Amino acid sequence: MKPIKLKINTKTQKYSIIIGSNLITNISKILKENSINFKQCLLIVDKNISKQFISKIKRSLNKKKLYVHFFKASEMNKNFSNVNKILDILLNKNFSREDCVISIGGGVTGDTSGFAASLFKRGLKFINIPTTLLSQVDSSIGGKTGVNTKYGKNLIGSFYQPNLVISDVKFLKTLPKRELICGYGEILKHSLIANKNFYIFLDKNIDKIFKLSSPFIEKAIYESCKIKKSVVEKDEKEKDLRKILNFGHTFAHAYEASLGYSKKLNHGEAVILGMQSALSFSLKNKLIKKNDYYSILKHISKANLPSKIKKFFKIKDLNKILSFMAKDKKNTSNKINLVLLKKIGYPIINKEYKKNNLSEFIKSELRN
Repeated sequence: MKPIKLKINTKTQKYSIIIGSNLITNISKILKENSINFKQCLLIVDKNISKQFISKIKRSLNKKKLYVHFFKASEMNKNFSNVNKILDILLNKNFSREDCVISIGGGVTGDTSGFAASLFKRGLKFINIPTTLLSQVDSSIGGKTGVNTKYGKNLIGSFYQPNLVISDVKFLKTLPKRELICGYGEILKHSLIANKNFYIFLDKNIDKIFKLSSPFIEKAIYESCKIKKSVVEKDEKEKDLRKILNFGHTFAHAYEASLGYSKKLNHGEAVILGMQSALSFSLKNKLIKKNDYYSILKHISKANLPSKIKKFFKIKDLNKILSFMAKDKKNTSNKINLVLLKKIGYPIINKEYKKNNLSEFIKSELRN
């Protein structure tokens, strides 16, 4: 199957996302085709990436001056200390703004590398090679970069668009099923907020997608990216419409933070649980059509996705969850701002609820 190209046009940057198989053996050619030139580059590589992939990338970039920095990717390591290590290398090797940082890894690697790239001399070239399904359909599009602090997730960061994204599905074949589920959560979210036909495609082809069968996996990634592209192009800095991409995320980020970003619950699983909570809350407040609600629940069950928060939390965790929800960056008052669903393809933004409304709701979810 020929690589698929998707062009992103934001106010600050125009760039392409290339989706296909075995792309990393042709990086030099892809750079040339996309008019990207640089003399030296720093590869920031997730330590989990196999040496075989790194060798292929290095071979493909053999005409460039290369430096490699290995990064132990985890939410705990997405911090200022690791950004400083990257900046230190760039300063030490006298990189210019015309040189390049290439991130090779999942969303944590991309967020950390992109943030460092945005800070160095106020911005140098940045190429993202996302290696997980989650990063290929989510964090690699839209230019959000940042780090976590003890106050919460992604509260320090910048909007910094890449110069190019190369999504090679070959990386996905090395991932455990749990990692694929993690990415699938965002694919499902995109279909729910924007495109009922895409949701029907997913519902029909869920098994083929999880088996990474071509062309189903490429189509799922492409359609998912296309939805995020259309939102980001209209609202790059998340002033209004882009908030729809946070469907389920107010709950999800609070679930992750309440568990201290532990391995018990990864980001994609938290998003699936968060969407489930947002859907139930939509139903409780008579916002969503019942047939859509039950169709989505059936899909989540058919795909064996995580669906019950009581597997991860007890009543004693309630105040911790609510406190993180209250700190969410979408909130503009002392109420909690949620993105909810009216029907498949029709989200509702800027719905505000008092803390005690959500307290009662989460309590009932933990009991059911």
